[in-house]
Amino acid sequence: MPDSGGHERTEPRPSPRSKRAEIVAVATEYFGDNGYEDTRWADVASAVGVGPTALYHYFESKQHCLFEILVEAVEGALAEFARLNQGDFAVAFPAVVRASFERDDRDARRARVLVAEQGLVRHPRPSSREEDARLRAFALLKEYEAAWRDMLAAGMAAGAIPTADADLLTRLVIGTYNSVWQWYRPDGRLGLDEVADFYVPRLLALAGLPE
Repeated sequence: MPDSGGHERTEPRPSPRSKRAEIVAVATEYFGDNGYEDTRWADVASAVGVGPTALYHYFESKQHCLFEILVEAVEGALAEFARLNQGDFAVAFPAVVRASFERDDRDARRARVLVAEQGLVRHPRPSSREEDARLRAFALLKEYEAAWRDMLAAGMAAGAIPTADADLLTRLVIGTYNSVWQWYRPDGRLGLDEVADFYVPRLLALAGLPE
């Protein structure tokens, strides 16, 4: 099934028995490839194989679906962060940074959607279901930022990196990492391994971790 830009789908769909999961997967693909604003909700319905009105059985709107994608993305990032943030900062921090680049094509699209559209979580929604999803996404984003801040603050307290403003350092590290998803494309010139080889040592240096 080609997307609205004329590209063939390259990823397997989830089981048709789980239409909600399939809608999320297809919407993630379309939002990631074409942009949230440039994706028509009707195109998602067509790709899933349902009528446009059937989508509203699962989501109140395209933005409701977007919030659920953001929730899924940040929940995954937090779980990975918790798994890797173990032991000494000098070991844990490089492991967390390196793992943040280990993404398959779907994860890369989801990361791009998260970076591009996370600002929408600051705007309340009139529907209770949309608002619940928005608040969950907002809370998870705050939790994720706090996890990075706590990790960096612990590294400072342990003397592993120079003392600095933990909030500013967190924004510097996360902002630099997030910039990757503004331009990276799975079918682009560089693979994520090459991107990671360039960015990881520089992110470690930004935090002040000696090589």
